[in-house]
Amino acid sequence: MKFYTTMPKALQPFYQNEITKAAAAFKKEHYMISWRHLERAHVLGQPYPYQHTAVHWKMLCFGIKLKNWKEVIGQIPRLLAGGVKSFVGHIPVGNTGGANVPPLMPMEIAKDLAEIINNTKTK
Repeated sequence: MKFYTTMPKALQPFYQNEITKAAAAFKKEHYMISWRHLERAHVLGQPYPYQHTAVHWKMLCFGIKLKNWKEVIGQIPRLLAGGVKSFVGHIPVGNTGGANVPPLMPMEIAKDLAEIINNTKTK
């Protein structure tokens, strides 16, 4: 069994870029754009416990700020279990992380994100 602990350095700027874009869009009240960047950050960070947990925390905060209680309730178990599942390498690859999708459902990864993931695996 392989344990995942840290995100590759080559992947970190792409993950951070999505987090930064999500915050900037939220500040401008472009909530759908903000959410899309959080989903993209989730796909990039999902295999890594710290980043995976951090994205779910941001999704929980997003739900609280917008009083989206479905999202808040949906994020709580994801926040509690996501990092552990990442650590042991048991994740639904491509899942975007929101309460609008089943938490264990694998999903197709956007082409640009798949390229980023593949190009940064060995670096």
